[in-house]
Amino acid sequence: MFRKLLIVLVIALVSACSSGQAALPEGPDLIAKSAEAMKALKSASFAIATEGKISSIPLKSADGRILAAGDAEGKLQLDVFGTLQEFSFVLLGPDVYFKGPTGGYQKMARQALLQTLNYDPSAILAPSTGFALLLTQAKDVKVEAAESGSYRVALTFPAQQLGKLIPGVSQDVKAQVWIDQATSRLTKAVLPLEGGSVILTLTDFDAPVTITPPAS
Repeated sequence: MFRKLLIVLVIALVSACSSGQAALPEGPDLIAKSAEAMKALKSASFAIATEGKISSIPLKSADGRILAAGDAEGKLQLDVFGTLQEFSFVLLGPDVYFKGPTGGYQKMARQALLQTLNYDPSAILAPSTGFALLLTQAKDVKVEAAESGSYRVALTFPAQQLGKLIPGVSQDVKAQVWIDQATSRLTKAVLPLEGGSVILTLTDFDAPVTITPPAS
């Protein structure tokens, strides 16, 4: 009798624990909601870091603030012929203010400089190139777990679209992203590539941001 009672108690405890765990959402539905949430963003802060040695990615790090309308400001580090160099930038309308390792800011046509660098940080929030579009093109979507208020999601990003955000990507990437449970916004993406990983984080969503020309 005692053994039967113990079994019943164990089953009841297991059932209670199982019922207390919220079911994970379906991957495609979650990604669709996240795409809509990213499309609605007006501004964000971003940080990109490269771990390991990825020879195909000249961008090694970047951080700054961006507006969905296209203006942005921040710093980036690029591998220029084997040498790591830091640059500051302000993207403002058709112009870019650009400061290299030495000297002050130079004003250039935005398109000319972006073609030279092959990198446009404002693309992260742009409706036509950013994560709002990239998420809609993701494949093999699977919600893996709930972590600290976010859902960890495994998926595959197509190279053609991802390359507009991370120049140098030439193959589809099996990645992980973190989606905020409360807002459905993408807060982090880990992109494993040959030789290492690229990690992108987004914060300060819709915080007031005013981009102005640099003082000098």
